[in-house]
Amino acid sequence: MMIQSVTKAGKKLFVILILGTTLLQSGCNNSTKETQQKAEKTDGVEEQKKTKSGDWEEARTTPYGKYPETVTYTLAQMNGANNSNLPKGQTYENNEYTRYLKKMLNIQNENTYMESEDRYDEFVNVIVKDRMLPDVMVISDKKMLDEMVENDLIEDLTEVYEFCTTDRIKAMYSSYGTELLDSVKYDGKLMAMPETVIDHGPCLLWLRKDWMDKLGLEEPQTLEEAFDVIEAFQKNRMGAAPGEEPIGLVCDTSLVGTTSSSYSVDPVFQKFGANPQRWQKGENGEVVYGSLTEETKNALEYLNQLYERGILDENFALRAQNNLRDLVVSGKCGAFFGLWWTPNNPLMDEYEEDPDSDWEPYYFPAEIQKTAETYSTFRDNKYVVVRKGYEHPEIVMKILSVLFDYTRYEAKDADEMNSYFALNVDPTARPLVINVDYNEATYRVTEHIQKVIAGDMEEEKLSAIEKSYYQACRNYMEGQNVTVEDWAAYKSRISAVGLLVKSDYRTPEKIYLQTSNLEIPQTLGTLEKNTFIQIIMGKRPISYFDEFVSKWYEQGGDQLVKAIREDSR
Repeated sequence: MMIQSVTKAGKKLFVILILGTTLLQSGCNNSTKETQQKAEKTDGVEEQKKTKSGDWEEARTTPYGKYPETVTYTLAQMNGANNSNLPKGQTYENNEYTRYLKKMLNIQNENTYMESEDRYDEFVNVIVKDRMLPDVMVISDKKMLDEMVENDLIEDLTEVYEFCTTDRIKAMYSSYGTELLDSVKYDGKLMAMPETVIDHGPCLLWLRKDWMDKLGLEEPQTLEEAFDVIEAFQKNRMGAAPGEEPIGLVCDTSLVGTTSSSYSVDPVFQKFGANPQRWQKGENGEVVYGSLTEETKNALEYLNQLYERGILDENFALRAQNNLRDLVVSGKCGAFFGLWWTPNNPLMDEYEEDPDSDWEPYYFPAEIQKTAETYSTFRDNKYVVVRKGYEHPEIVMKILSVLFDYTRYEAKDADEMNSYFALNVDPTARPLVINVDYNEATYRVTEHIQKVIAGDMEEEKLSAIEKSYYQACRNYMEGQNVTVEDWAAYKSRISAVGLLVKSDYRTPEKIYLQTSNLEIPQTLGTLEKNTFIQIIMGKRPISYFDEFVSKWYEQGGDQLVKAIREDSR
């Protein structure tokens, strides 16, 4: 009995020991699994952190690297007229440009400041003075850039330009020589991204061809013949309603144009080899101001003759830019000087009002006299700057690389954005209101379009922007469902630029004056403007020009010229 009891007790003890061991092993196994799971989870988190960190690093150091989280940057936006011609419902923060940048880079602009194009510079002065800068902004004044650098308000972009700008964008800047980027370097540091002002070519004379046909006039072959055509418009009261005086060649009171303006009389000055409002190399090699030369005097005398003949608008001295545009759009004016893009503004609006109007550009290269080398001054440039301390200064380079390289040459999903070109959406719709392109982009686009039209090149080889213009030009040529944008594309790219391509025009290589003292003081500018207008209108004799030159030097011009000559040596 005792042996049986012991045996039973032993069995129980054995079972208990076995169960205990099993439970202990189970507990150990569970503990091991939990430890492994925790370790795996920790490893996963660390791996995610590494991946995320790597994504941020790639975004910060490459042109197209996408940020792992949305980066919102504040922006000072220059807005254009008519909402920059954006399609209905689109805004400056939500359009094809901003949506594509969000898709490609995961960035979003927040426009903390907005101002119209004509008041933007004044607005910039205020926020810079108050030190209320957004993360990114565009400025259009070299002196303002100098001031911002001097006061340590903006970021050094040297390193981000090196790593976050594509090779093609760098090649575009290189097409302007070294001077363009050098103009924004301070002590060797790149402090802004300058706009590339492409070669727009010379001013063309735009004439109402339908008026010429109505009067039985032949197309002019020289500038003199063109003025005879305008005189015929006047005598036959073309565009004038009963009781109204006919309008001649309209021109702005500044007389000299820029790459973004029309209504100058530049071709008249060029006819005499004059370079008013520009610095040029004198006969002795010294820098001289072009408005003071004998060539300018001769051109003013000729302009006075045009005014006396009624060819030049008799009320030009009273006209503002908007008034000049209204005269064209309303069909009252049949002649003015403008660049190749004139069909986009203002002629597109005039054509929309009167599709029977037929404007043609004319170019008279034989009329141009080249007597002196002129200096370029970057006065038409805009600059993109980044607020000092902003953590993502590279964002500017990435935007430029996406908008002006990837979407134009590589992207297969940017058709809607690239359609903006044919729709005449204004550049102010972009977050960064500058353009970056090759110096000869104007001619290159037209040459490629012409080759496709002639069957010498396949459409697939066109860049996105070229394809957009080609399709618009083709629509116009085929005459099917022609839009006003198609008409403007054809008239600008084929009719206007085609003239320059045919004549093999290229702007002479630019010589830059690396000095910030080029700005003409307001007193001297006003003296010049008033004198020129008075001579043209006959209020002063041409002999008064010599007195004007003396006054110009006496009122501060002498010191200005000396300073510029010192800086240029």
